[in-house]
Amino acid sequence: MMSFTLEQLDARLGERAKATPDQSYTAKLLARGVEKCAQKLGEEATEAVIAGVTKNAPELTKEAGDVLYHLLVLLRAADVPLSAVMDELESRTGQSGLAEKAARKKD
Repeated sequence: MMSFTLEQLDARLGERAKATPDQSYTAKLLARGVEKCAQKLGEEATEAVIAGVTKNAPELTKEAGDVLYHLLVLLRAADVPLSAVMDELESRTGQSGLAEKAARKKD
């Protein structure tokens, strides 16, 4: 089975974003702006949390897909490239998660 990557999904979203809102759900979301994209991500994240807490693995799998899709749409709406997120994650791999959290500036 071939692996489908976030980069491939992001490229597909880029193509769909070029369509008109009546032809593409992705284009429709992007046309509605960052706020709507953020709202949809929040809704999907909540559904994923519920599926996880209820230990419903099939539903969590579906909702996780929705979360990833809507996260990439929000990133696109906010003009944040996926590569910047991946670079951020890569920069964190040299230290433990606990050390990385401790190194963050306090708000």
